[in-house]
Amino acid sequence: MTLQQLAYFVAVADVRSFTRAADVVGVAQPTLSRQLRALEDDLGAPLVNRGKIVSLTPAGEAVLPLARRMLADMDTARTAVAELAGLRTGRVRVGATPSMCIGLLADVLRLFHERHPEIHLELAENGSQSLVRDLARGALDVALVIVPPSGVDPALHTLPLLRERLSVASPRSGRPPSSRGSMTVTELSRRSLVMVRQGYDLREVTLEAYREAGVTPKFAVEGGEMDAVLRLVEAGTGVAVVPDLVFAGRPRLRRTVLTPPLYRTVALARRTHIAPTHAAQAFIDVLLNFVSTVDATGGLSADVQVLHRPEQ
Repeated sequence: MTLQQLAYFVAVADVRSFTRAADVVGVAQPTLSRQLRALEDDLGAPLVNRGKIVSLTPAGEAVLPLARRMLADMDTARTAVAELAGLRTGRVRVGATPSMCIGLLADVLRLFHERHPEIHLELAENGSQSLVRDLARGALDVALVIVPPSGVDPALHTLPLLRERLSVASPRSGRPPSSRGSMTVTELSRRSLVMVRQGYDLREVTLEAYREAGVTPKFAVEGGEMDAVLRLVEAGTGVAVVPDLVFAGRPRLRRTVLTPPLYRTVALARRTHIAPTHAAQAFIDVLLNFVSTVDATGGLSADVQVLHRPEQ
């Protein structure tokens, strides 16, 4: 088995065509076919159903995530060695949820770029479930993810970073949803709700709170990304349950706390058995120091608790 053979297999799996896969990897189709057949012979089972429609066999479905991970590991190894050898300045692939991108990560990325302008930054914005999958298969170096009640994939090392309260966002131009400055989920259920799309932890946490309260949500709009949700709330379309960090720099939003409170934990995650590259470690250091500094200067909401500081 060779990494080249695995790369050919992944290309076929991605495009489901031997001809197009050969174009993607830059070899002749007969060469790709021979190498894929050799891989199947080595493994002792066919990976691809060859026919008018190309599909993966059960063995191919099992091998595909492992092949992606092995190729990603090799890419990481090349990057790390090249950095040590001084052949390139590095790259870091960062993942984060939309609320983290809006409320925290933008400042961290700006500061990191100012300190390390030679390091290439790649940002992936997605829900925690997708980010965890991308981390596990080696498509990301680090990510800010939400820790679910069941815990994170054991293949990942997680460092709890923030404990963040979730509150109700409403348009400041309209009437407050509650005269007390707080409201229950039952009271919230009487208001039209703007909801993020499926795949985001925020959606699951909100819907679970409704179920526990024995009420049904009344949707105004559902299926948006975080920025779209906030803009819809500002426009008066409805209210939304959002993390406290997103209220910073949003003067058109009013914050109303929920009682009993809803919280979530934000963690810095990376793969357990792969040491961070120099570029990734530099990003981690900037992130942790930034969070600690902002917390020490009172820049975070009182309902956002920092769970880790570099000096600890």
